[in-house]
Amino acid sequence: MAEVGDEPTALPEGGQNAVGQAIGLIGDEWTLTILRYATAGVRRYNDFLEQLAISNSVLTNRLTRLAETGLLEKVAYQERPPRFEYRLTKRGRDTWPILLSIWAWEAAWVPEHAERLPTMRHTRCGHAFQPLLLCGACRKPVEPRDVTGDFGPAGGWERSVPAANTRRRSNSGSTATPELVPQTMALIGNRWSAALLGAAFLGAHRFKDFERSLGAPPTMVADRLRTFCDLGVLTVSPGLDRSDWLSYHLTAKGRAFFPVIMCTLDWGHRWFRSPEGRALIYRHTECRRTFTPRLACDQCRDPLRGSDVAVER
Repeated sequence: MAEVGDEPTALPEGGQNAVGQAIGLIGDEWTLTILRYATAGVRRYNDFLEQLAISNSVLTNRLTRLAETGLLEKVAYQERPPRFEYRLTKRGRDTWPILLSIWAWEAAWVPEHAERLPTMRHTRCGHAFQPLLLCGACRKPVEPRDVTGDFGPAGGWERSVPAANTRRRSNSGSTATPELVPQTMALIGNRWSAALLGAAFLGAHRFKDFERSLGAPPTMVADRLRTFCDLGVLTVSPGLDRSDWLSYHLTAKGRAFFPVIMCTLDWGHRWFRSPEGRALIYRHTECRRTFTPRLACDQCRDPLRGSDVAVER
């Protein structure tokens, strides 16, 4: 019998789709941090507690949620008294391209961090590397301009936005957030931020485009656009038709976040499936086939596997 996390989750018809599920999980900084340590071999509750500046209540909440959503499996390793450890499932291990893409983007584009991000070394060629985004069909490197996308049968903004309570990023109380990847969380750690970034990659430029696509309050859209401009992810300029109609465009920094988005959506579509079909469909314009992201070493150009990446301090 397949264990939880070894088979895709069937989502209810008409409900939240794979995009909403994936962003709701990945857009939580404690979840990312726990996955990072679990990937490094941490399994037991007390070990997580010792290595993370986290409260018992927050750790218990996140471990429970990760087990319920099939990323971790809770396994007894002692009977008297009962003790459990949390092992990565196939679904949990499959998040490594997301984690790798996030670390690479933060290392390249965000100079300030609470702690130094690790160096990634490709064990097959021996070099420190940056992940290179490839088309899974033709194996050629891709940029955002090389990929077109639109909603699929299970798509739509309403179904793709994470639930409001999937992200709590408050520094109040005894436990602050880890602040390991602060700008990543500014982009996907808020339900409207993630949706606005998706709209930008799908071609939205004007305020009205974002407002219409997201169905969010104008004040929220204005706040998110201002935040993205402050982060250097978007740049604003006068519109071509009217100078008072501002136009927002992704910067080089914003476009460099593309692998994070693509790997997150690909993971979500693999592990959360709506009966109507995919939420988003992307196509590589050069080979004209469905775009599936793959990561390669930028030094030797060989495709990456999670087991081939060594983390160095």
